[in-house]
Amino acid sequence: MGCDGGTIPRRDELVRVKQKPEQKDKDAEREFRWRHCTLTQQSLQEPIAMCGMGRLYSKQSVIERLLEKEPMPETAAHVKSMKDIRQLNPTPNPAFTEEDKTEGLLDTRHAPYICKLIGLEMSGKFRFVALWSCGCVMSERALKQIKGSVASTCPLCQAPYSVEDVVVLNGNEEDMELMRVKMEMRAAKRKSSKKDKKGAKKVEVKAEPAEPQEPVASTSKSAVVEKPTTSTKIKAVAQVKRLGAVNAMQDPELKRLKSDFSVAKDPKASDVYKSLFTSHKTEKDQERAHWVTYNPFYN
Repeated sequence: MGCDGGTIPRRDELVRVKQKPEQKDKDAEREFRWRHCTLTQQSLQEPIAMCGMGRLYSKQSVIERLLEKEPMPETAAHVKSMKDIRQLNPTPNPAFTEEDKTEGLLDTRHAPYICKLIGLEMSGKFRFVALWSCGCVMSERALKQIKGSVASTCPLCQAPYSVEDVVVLNGNEEDMELMRVKMEMRAAKRKSSKKDKKGAKKVEVKAEPAEPQEPVASTSKSAVVEKPTTSTKIKAVAQVKRLGAVNAMQDPELKRLKSDFSVAKDPKASDVYKSLFTSHKTEKDQERAHWVTYNPFYN
């Protein structure tokens, strides 16, 4: 079978084949995700923030959207307050210039940020992670190498972190499921810490000392005996000394030193002992002088 001129048609000219859909440029898509805000689709502006799912945002755009109370897109529906985002501290790339923003091929353009530990560019070709506890950004390869020697400590700022604080930036579908689980873990941990703080405050309020009151003497056996302090011990010793002095003044032997004391009225003294003094009844009406010159009978 031929046509005019003796040409033979090919199969693709006779059979209509279903056209394949246009494939996305993976490199362009990757670069767009790492250089543009997920919320506004514009270039990232510092300060840069991330959500719990690892997507990148311009912090200013998130604040404006929350203040205007506009509905979030489906990709950022979980961002409901500033607690749901974390500001990042990426390391600038010294090789990045203004020409890299507009000119040059994707393979030759430099990324604006790098890993401070091993120097990999944060362009999407290598997996990067960020710590929710401190906001430091580094490559996943560097974190795995350092984690064996320094566990649960940020290699850049030395801040402690836990497993749920490691967020993969712009991860795949499997990473998104893992980031959702970690986000729920952080939310539960935050709620438990709030409950612990409230309980600690209540305990502090109950433990506050009351105003000092004067001690009241109690004869009940169920009264609680407090441990004496240094000041109370000194007061007790002084009180014992005062009581001892009072008891000493009441001693019967010291009563004899008083002016109103009389031997004749002393019930403990014998009659012979009493006869030695002029107060005795036998010495009252005598005419001779006393043997002691205490009561002479001369004019």
